[in-house]
Amino acid sequence: LQLAKFFLDERGHYHNGRQPYGNFGDPAYTQDHLPVIEQDEALGHSVRAVYMYSGMADVAALTGEQAYIDAIGRIWDNVVSKKLYITGGIGARRHGEAFGGNYELPNATAYNETCAAIANVFWNQRMFQLHGHAKYIDVLERSLYNGFLPGIDFGGNRFFYVNPLEFDGQFQFNRNNSNERLGWFNCSCCPTNVVRVFPSLGGYLYAQQGHHLYVNLFMSSQTSITIDGAAVQVIQQTHYPWDGTIKLTINPTRPTEFALHVRIPGWAQGQPVPSDLYAYSQSTDGDVQPITLTVNGAPIALALHQGYAVVQRLWQPGDQLELTLPMPVRRVVSHPAVAEDAGKVAVERGPLVYCLEAVDNEGSVLGAALADSTPLIAAKAPQLLNGVVTIEAKQPDGNLTFIPYYAWAHRGRGEMTVWVAQAPA
Repeated sequence: LQLAKFFLDERGHYHNGRQPYGNFGDPAYTQDHLPVIEQDEALGHSVRAVYMYSGMADVAALTGEQAYIDAIGRIWDNVVSKKLYITGGIGARRHGEAFGGNYELPNATAYNETCAAIANVFWNQRMFQLHGHAKYIDVLERSLYNGFLPGIDFGGNRFFYVNPLEFDGQFQFNRNNSNERLGWFNCSCCPTNVVRVFPSLGGYLYAQQGHHLYVNLFMSSQTSITIDGAAVQVIQQTHYPWDGTIKLTINPTRPTEFALHVRIPGWAQGQPVPSDLYAYSQSTDGDVQPITLTVNGAPIALALHQGYAVVQRLWQPGDQLELTLPMPVRRVVSHPAVAEDAGKVAVERGPLVYCLEAVDNEGSVLGAALADSTPLIAAKAPQLLNGVVTIEAKQPDGNLTFIPYYAWAHRGRGEMTVWVAQAPA
């Protein structure tokens, strides 16, 4: 801990008047422009920056130093309110693999390195451990499903280094002058990083602090914890992210009292990200059903604390908690300062961001437009892309089919876009 803090505290000193040489001579590129406790904006190489921010969050948590807590909070706010792609990706600039300026979020030239999405997962896990708030897991989840997963093909052996939100079918956006997933790169940090993420996923699902058990991510799984000397088994059953029903079976070896904190995602509460960078627009997709929570079949009121539904009780073997998160299709709009997204909407369902791909839409999507009055209908497609839910928009001037963004580029090269022009009313 002391060594980690030493290395962080050395930042922002001892420049000795050196002159910049390319990226590497610029102190901001290496997060060395100011002492870390004075920094308030995410700058420089996005992956290395967020690895450093992860370390800052750890030091903040373990030392309790307010200057560290405040600094890492300011930087996180800057990213989430001004530099985060709707996919949870980070790092707008190809040059330097770097963060861009505030609200600089291009789509076709977005860099969004797969390693940067992984780093964002690491960082937000640590921010959750520091503060215990669900908003950090909301960002983690968005990065995991929409920033990380697109970087891997279904076979698990071909990768995107770069993850744009728009593709004209030609631009060689990926590393090694390619526009398709590759098995290896001249700098292969992303494939090797992916390899360590998958076996670590179980560590993100649950967390424990004393008599408090947190359910952070929703995947069919099983875990065991110990509370007051009693072993407590938790079994989670769900078809998330396609379905919003989550069933938890609690099996303590003896009746045990503890608080179960179940995350209520921001997207289920009408907020795609914990800032004003993105917002759900009004749409005609029907009324949103309420979130429901039951214990042993009996409805209970949602008592939210820091983004979690908290159920404190004496848990008996076989107790069952069921959470239902409605998953309406939602249109998303960007903050007006994001020039690239002006006059455009994106489409989401649950935690997943969707896109249009040419193969589903008569060979072209970059000129597509979506009217605000067009209903968006979710449809199961079990034979498509290993089984997905598509979003169908039926319009007089041409129907549109959206697929989950993570699944794009599995059926040959062709146009793709996440953001779609808003058609005149």
